[in-house]
Amino acid sequence: MVTGIVIDDEENNVLNLQLLLQKHCSGIAIVATATNADDGINIIRQNNPDVVFLDIQMPGKNGFQLLQALPRLDFEIIFITAYDQYGIQAVKFAALDYILKPIKVEDLQHAVQKAIEKSMLKKQNMHLQHFITLLQQNNSKEEQRIALPSAKETRFVQTQHIVHCESQNSYTLFFLNNKEKILVAKPIYEYEELLAAYGFIRCHQSHLVNKKFIKSWVKTDGDYLLLEDGTQLPIARQKKAAIKALLL
Repeated sequence: MVTGIVIDDEENNVLNLQLLLQKHCSGIAIVATATNADDGINIIRQNNPDVVFLDIQMPGKNGFQLLQALPRLDFEIIFITAYDQYGIQAVKFAALDYILKPIKVEDLQHAVQKAIEKSMLKKQNMHLQHFITLLQQNNSKEEQRIALPSAKETRFVQTQHIVHCESQNSYTLFFLNNKEKILVAKPIYEYEELLAAYGFIRCHQSHLVNKKFIKSWVKTDGDYLLLEDGTQLPIARQKKAAIKALLL
């Protein structure tokens, strides 16, 4: 059984999460709790947990500052937050798990199961290390890296190297400018908002494209975007006006 720690500034939230875990997640045992970041740092050091459930917004140090104060990040992290936009972009870029309050049992079970599987490997958490890098560095959009977890590995890819993405039901296939392809077990809509600030355009229900690789807008034989490598991506009728505004 893996061990866990809960850090949340509201005691009721701590108790509620403990009860949910006891009832619905038998593979994890909570060994300590804290209601502020400083105590959280101490119990992490003392208990060496496999999984940490961490509230993002707390008085004094927030959850992100807590992580930056630790010398090693050799545990899995599940963020707990009531604010969908509070720092979530960095969390998503690092492919870390988070759960919104109020906590849904299915979301909790899914996140815990993933954390248990990862913790069995007992290695440095590269997703969390990447997340801390995102917090500490003021990277330009050209240098920003996103974590793309596949079945065999997690690739940390600069957004400027992603040519386009293709929806494959609940999966997304990433096409890189070196001809590599990476299949990620997340739907394309999760990446549409995440990559919008980096020059990506949702041209079709099934396609997301980096506008720096668009060669032209072809208006014969049906509208489509022609990419530098010769790829043709369809343009949805309802998206034409928005795409035109972004490209011109």
